[in-house]
Amino acid sequence: MAIPGVGGVELPRLGFGGAPIGNLFTAVTDDEARAAVEAAWEAGVRLYDTAPHYGLGLSERRLGAALAGRSGHVLSTKVGRLLVPSGTAREAAGRDDEGFDVPADRRRVWDFSRDGVLRSLEESLERLGVPSVDIALIHDPDGHPREALEEAYPALASLRDQGVIRAVGVGMNQWELPARFVRQTDIDVIMLAGRYTMLDQSGLPLLDECAERGVRVLAAGVFNSGLLATDRPSGTFDYQPASAELVARARDIAAVCERHGVTLPQAAAAFPLRHPAVATVVLGARSAAEVRRNASLLDRPVTGELWDDLIAEGLLAT
Repeated sequence: MAIPGVGGVELPRLGFGGAPIGNLFTAVTDDEARAAVEAAWEAGVRLYDTAPHYGLGLSERRLGAALAGRSGHVLSTKVGRLLVPSGTAREAAGRDDEGFDVPADRRRVWDFSRDGVLRSLEESLERLGVPSVDIALIHDPDGHPREALEEAYPALASLRDQGVIRAVGVGMNQWELPARFVRQTDIDVIMLAGRYTMLDQSGLPLLDECAERGVRVLAAGVFNSGLLATDRPSGTFDYQPASAELVARARDIAAVCERHGVTLPQAAAAFPLRHPAVATVVLGARSAAEVRRNASLLDRPVTGELWDDLIAEGLLAT
């Protein structure tokens, strides 16, 4: 079911996250990436999110090619990192050192200035092969709050006023700076990664403020990079080895879910949608099989009794 969203954009409950098809951690082929996007389309997914950061533009190019000729979907990309040629031949011959298995023939340069944002979006449109996107998100401006608020946001707001884009947002792994955008600007949407999950509800103040002001939220990182992605939790939390305490807590949550006939990933995907500000859960996938699995998570209802029991056992704050 589509949810009335922002700027005339209807936001569906499930979105496709494009970082994995940018070779996040592990390389996939062009054919595998295309198959993942096609599986998402066949499963009814109609929101697709990407960024220049994801594989130094590879995710945008692959997503644009796979969606070419299609309509009726929401397309989101990001600004804040410009891609420029690598400084030396030795650097260009290496591999990217920011988590993506791609050649380091380009490097990322932070730029939240007006000109940098306009250039970033123009280059993204070229890679995507489209004349416009629905949502433009200011990406990870943690170290550049003034420039992001005073230059990046006004530049995108002007494009919104001109009808070049339909909605302006910010995408981050923290909640405090996005809350400033909600209070100080006429922002439409927030993408919040990892801060409103079954293991981390620190972003609740932001979500409450978004609900009060009519700002819609795209919830990403709902598995906290892996710890909530399987029925038998282990591995990473926010891309670092998970502590024994977090693993134990995740396993306790999984045990309660099992009593209710619910898998841990199913509960993790459903949890953010309990909050009225959250419109969409964005799940990354690198294969058609992962896409189909993700889509199936939201097909199964999760009853209120599960949440009540988790709260009663001190495993959820709300």
